[in-house]
Amino acid sequence: REFNRMEFNALNVFLAETIGTMLLILLGDGVVAGVLLAKSKSNNAGWIVITAAWAFAVFVGVVVAGPISGAHLNPAVTIGLYTDSMMAGGSMGIDQVVVYLAGEMVGAMIGATLVLIHYWDHFKITEDQGLKLAVFSTGPNTRNYSLNFLPAVTAPLPPPPLTPHPPPPPPAA
Repeated sequence: REFNRMEFNALNVFLAETIGTMLLILLGDGVVAGVLLAKSKSNNAGWIVITAAWAFAVFVGVVVAGPISGAHLNPAVTIGLYTDSMMAGGSMGIDQVVVYLAGEMVGAMIGATLVLIHYWDHFKITEDQGLKLAVFSTGPNTRNYSLNFLPAVTAPLPPPPLTPHPPPPPPAA
């Protein structure tokens, strides 16, 4: 998406990113809490439930924020788009990046707080600290620092840039 400074409305972008990210985290972490925490109705429902719900959470966040802000919903996306814009001579400014990042951070904190409030009693009765942590974070199943290092470093790397296709030739007269 090309950024146009004339149509950038900081308040609209901030609110869209805040609400979209809040919904993303509320739905995504909410299902993880339901599956992992003790005595919830969806306890032990499995990874397919988590995966499907996260897909739905992303969909909802994009539908809500997309028309207004482009639905970055993630600081890594915002920073990646800013970097790409700067390398390509685009128009996304650091002032826009700050608005996006602020909305994403505030939205994520609100979403996580709502999950914590909703599942408060389940957090209290769940004894496994690792399951409580897993509601809000990820980590390796098997801790092996040397083997866990490579995916942790390479996973966030962006894919190589795509070469744009040349425009089609003009029609013959």
